[in-house]
Amino acid sequence: MNPQANLIFIASLLLGTTITISSNHWIMAWTGLEINTLAILPLISKSHHPRAIEAATKYFLTQAAASALVLFSSMTNAWHTGQWDITQLTHPTSCLILTSAIAMKLGLVPFHFWFPEVLQGSPLTTGLILSTAMKLPPMTLLYMTSSSLNPTLLTILAILSAALGGWMGLNQTQIRKILAFSSISHLGWMAIILIYNPKLTLLNFYLYAVMTTTVFLTLNTTKVLKLSTLLIAWTKAPSLNTMLLLTLLSLAGLPPLTGFLPKWLIIQELTKQDMAPAATLISLLSLLSLFFYLRLAYCTTITLPPHTTNHMKQWRTNKPTSTAIAILTTVSVMLLPASPMILTIV
Repeated sequence: MNPQANLIFIASLLLGTTITISSNHWIMAWTGLEINTLAILPLISKSHHPRAIEAATKYFLTQAAASALVLFSSMTNAWHTGQWDITQLTHPTSCLILTSAIAMKLGLVPFHFWFPEVLQGSPLTTGLILSTAMKLPPMTLLYMTSSSLNPTLLTILAILSAALGGWMGLNQTQIRKILAFSSISHLGWMAIILIYNPKLTLLNFYLYAVMTTTVFLTLNTTKVLKLSTLLIAWTKAPSLNTMLLLTLLSLAGLPPLTGFLPKWLIIQELTKQDMAPAATLISLLSLLSLFFYLRLAYCTTITLPPHTTNHMKQWRTNKPTSTAIAILTTVSVMLLPASPMILTIV
């Protein structure tokens, strides 16, 4: 892709995200979401492969439907209350429609079918943007309207997302699809605590974004797209693969790594809110996603490829690891001891 065109699309993404997260009026928020959708489409379809074009089409149709629902929800609320302010969403029907629209934007169950397919059809760098930056504007809208949303509906969506995200990722061999189901599972954790402590939702999102960025950038460096390639990638950059192992375990939420922090705080908060059964259920469902993280981690650090693979071992690269990956990996793995400081900021 032409560098100037690429720059325009990235700038449009930043513009759309900034407009949405800084707006108070529903029309401005909707405009930002639309700019974002239109800016990411060329980045998804830039390889001109049929799968990429299919992914871009699916993404466009889903996001257009979700944006229409956001607009419909805000207009219904304005019709009944006379308010266009995002924080003044009080009409029950509007709240239900908005929850469905944002669930569709984010890829929460049962509106999750588009996300694995779109991620699979996109390049790794675009997949990274879809998994992290593109989720920030909808998360901001959820955060701003959290006091008006239906707790029962969000809890059901959250538990279904944690269950299906873990269950459907078990049988995958394509790493981008595994990361897509991992994203759906994490969204479940964010949604379940949104009503009770919205700041925890944002903390969970930020830490998830850091860990996912680390994984995507590492995979992009080693040029790995599926498990069979991951098995023989250890010869290319052994130290990077070792850190990828730790980042994957952190993404799974194992102590004493960074990923344990949001899970621990969410379970604590749910217990305080007399939701111990929901906390127990979502904790048990996260064991499903733990299985495929362990599978990925095993493939990452296996030092002897099975005899059935026909791949030759790859040459070790002399290219030094980028500073960004080094910093992100450190944050993804070693942030748990700093949790008291993080809690004072949050």
